Amino acid sequence: MPTPGPLIVQSDRTVLLEVAHPQAEEARHELAVFAELERAPEHVHTYRITRLGLWNARAAGHTVEEMAATLDRWSKFPVPQTVAVDIQETVGRYGRLVIERDDDGVLTLTATDRAVLAEIRRAKKIAGLLFESRGENTVVVQPWARGELKQELLKLGWPAEDRAGFTPGTPHEIDLDERDWSLRPYQREAVERFAEAGSGVVVLPCGAGKTLVGAGAMAEVGATTLILVTNTVSARQWRSELLRRTSLTEEEIGEYSGQVKEIKPVTIATYQILTARRKGEYAHLSVLDALDWGLIVYDEVHLLPAPVFKLTADLQARRRLGLTATLVREDGREGDVFSLIGPKRFDAPWKELEGQGYISPASCYEVRIDLPQQERLEYAASADDDRYRIAASAPEKIRVVQRLIEKHEGERILVIGQYLDQLDDLAEALDAPQLNGSTPVSERERLYQEFRDGVTKVLVVSKVANFSVDLPEATVAIQVSGSFGSRQEEAQRLGRLLRPKESGLPANFYTLVARDTVDQDFAQNRQRFLAEQGYSYTILDADAVETVAA
Repeated sequence: MPTPGPLIVQSDRTVLLEVAHPQAEEARHELAVFAELERAPEHVHTYRITRLGLWNARAAGHTVEEMAATLDRWSKFPVPQTVAVDIQETVGRYGRLVIERDDDGVLTLTATDRAVLAEIRRAKKIAGLLFESRGENTVVVQPWARGELKQELLKLGWPAEDRAGFTPGTPHEIDLDERDWSLRPYQREAVERFAEAGSGVVVLPCGAGKTLVGAGAMAEVGATTLILVTNTVSARQWRSELLRRTSLTEEEIGEYSGQVKEIKPVTIATYQILTARRKGEYAHLSVLDALDWGLIVYDEVHLLPAPVFKLTADLQARRRLGLTATLVREDGREGDVFSLIGPKRFDAPWKELEGQGYISPASCYEVRIDLPQQERLEYAASADDDRYRIAASAPEKIRVVQRLIEKHEGERILVIGQYLDQLDDLAEALDAPQLNGSTPVSERERLYQEFRDGVTKVLVVSKVANFSVDLPEATVAIQVSGSFGSRQEEAQRLGRLLRPKESGLPANFYTLVARDTVDQDFAQNRQRFLAEQGYSYTILDADAVETVAA
């Protein structure tokens, strides 16, 4: 008799995963394609099947039959009929509306049946985006409304499939220089999936080579390219990688940031410069129209600032590639990423790439400390807004950090925190350099390079090191405080460790948490995304950190 599966599918679209079940990892791997992890306590993890998750899976090439088969195969009990029907009907909504261009270049919206078209035309926010009808099932779309229409249709539960095509942009030859390297199979597949669609998001773990996917897409498109990145350090790392991996020369790559204003066939601009205002107006939007861009690349698309969504709505005729380690957005705007950048086209699970040797294996630990009596009383008497800072900045954490650094002596260690005064205290106690948002770019680059070279073994960093920083030989990260319950930040911080090491050392990720406080509550939420990827956290008492096998 076959063993009952590890899943329990419930009629409210939640799915329970029994963590200890021998088939739990296989089931998790298939379930994560279309369901989102909500809670991850020790024994039973709770997933929710959402509309956006189903549509993203469909856009990435997964069929409703595959999704239904996953639930049937791994479920301990029969899948409720209501859930099976809901999944089929929800997935079936994708593509019932299609945005296209006719032979004269006019933008149109076509529905598979008149009832759907009638429903959306009655919506006030959509009516103004449309012109006259063309036959029973087609209506002309305002030429400027392509992005906004997709946003509003998604809110109504009718995601449109955009087949209106893209402007070719100004041709510019870009070749990959693969004499001493080549795209990995999953990177090549990601490029092919994007090239076939022309817009969308590629989801890969930190350290899995998202920049190379971007370079591959640029070579595939062969046109002028605008690359939007999180900060100037990231811009210069992109520039360095493109010079090393492609046929592009220094004269062909420009930087458009707070420090430099260059427009070249490949221009790398920061999100900050796009959102910079002068007298209430965005001062640098001209970069979006500076050249006839054939491709726009959004690095770390999960961090795309909210104002850029409005700008992106106006860029729908350009090919758009989003790169990210996680589609999770703490502001809940995953739907705007889906509508305006494009749906998920490719996703490689973290543990799968780890098993293939493309990213480093990692162990995660939650180290719990006790607040001393005086700090506990201060915590209890404080307002809710102050409690997290008190708990997260507990001085006892410094002593635990010191013990962990002694345990991992000789390794390259990142100590990561949220609060500048806490980072000051850590840098002084550890006699280590500190890097934060006010550190000049040239100083940041120097400190990062000294860390890469092994001159500096311990580096104290703020959240500026969360993303787009290449520190391949880092093997230990010690997180003392973070952005409350941010799942994306947790993923980014672990990601600093995941590039395979020349040393062969495994990665160790420690989160220091004050027991029985909001610090512990936030930590549980922060860990949800990594739990979905198959990582588990070992809980340690602060007095027991030395006993963990290195």
